Amino acid sequence: MDLDALLGCVTSSSCLVTQTTSGLIVGMLLFMVAAGLTLIFGVLKIVNFAHGTFYMLGAYIAYSAFMFTGSYFLGVVAGGLGMAIFGVIFERVLISRVYGANVLMQLLICYAVVLICDDLVKIVWGPDFYAMGMPPAFQVPPLFIAGGVVPPFYIMLILVALAIGGGLSLLLGMTKIGKIIRAAAHNPNMVSALGINTTLLYSLVFAVGGMLAGLAGGLAAPVRSLTPGMGFSILIESFIVTVIGGMGSIGGALIAAVVLGLIRSFGTIGFPLFTEGLMYIAMIIILVFKPSGLFGKEIV
Repeated sequence: MDLDALLGCVTSSSCLVTQTTSGLIVGMLLFMVAAGLTLIFGVLKIVNFAHGTFYMLGAYIAYSAFMFTGSYFLGVVAGGLGMAIFGVIFERVLISRVYGANVLMQLLICYAVVLICDDLVKIVWGPDFYAMGMPPAFQVPPLFIAGGVVPPFYIMLILVALAIGGGLSLLLGMTKIGKIIRAAAHNPNMVSALGINTTLLYSLVFAVGGMLAGLAGGLAAPVRSLTPGMGFSILIESFIVTVIGGMGSIGGALIAAVVLGLIRSFGTIGFPLFTEGLMYIAMIIILVFKPSGLFGKEIV
């Protein structure tokens, strides 16, 4: 524990800007993964334990597309679209067979997919670490804000994640399909009775959730090492975000992701050996006082 270093950072504008930016980067990536996770749970009541695999595969597909085309934008799009398709296949072939089943059955299926995909990644891409590197368009001098160093790529990533989050909120709150999705989350039987194809709707929800995770993987590829099993750690952190924000709440996921990102960023300075523990402590404190999470609905 180094409280002097932490105090010195929060009282220094340069350190404050740098660490806040780093925290926001972590938070935005967590939000995109957790948003897909909480969307799937909110509508289908399925806890997708394989969601971290979507993130991992999205990163690898984005890497391969970038190597083939030289375009980072196309790489990210390929990662998102690839995981949207994978999400539909995953939902139709496997998850659709365990709707309403014991959560242990769902866990076993998802865990099997995680292990299979980890081995497939080793077969296709090999067991070595890969690094996409910074795209040429962002290989420019960093910005200096209040003495802090802020790479332009970080700003782009934060803005893109916020734009995607805003687009998702508009989709769910302002469009017809969004209203149908929210109705299905509350009363799927009534939605089906009204003649709406819930099978197609559920596939669409998994496609959107998978796309969000795939986009997060593609966006993170330039600043994260690609390795088999990389989805596990972000899955755990995404679950923490989802639980803190409230299962099924997109807005709650955003706030929780930003808070955890900042905890991780500043925790590395003040509590370098206990950074992971700080996130779990934050989760425990919130759940003690509000078991449903910050914006989750109480179950009665």
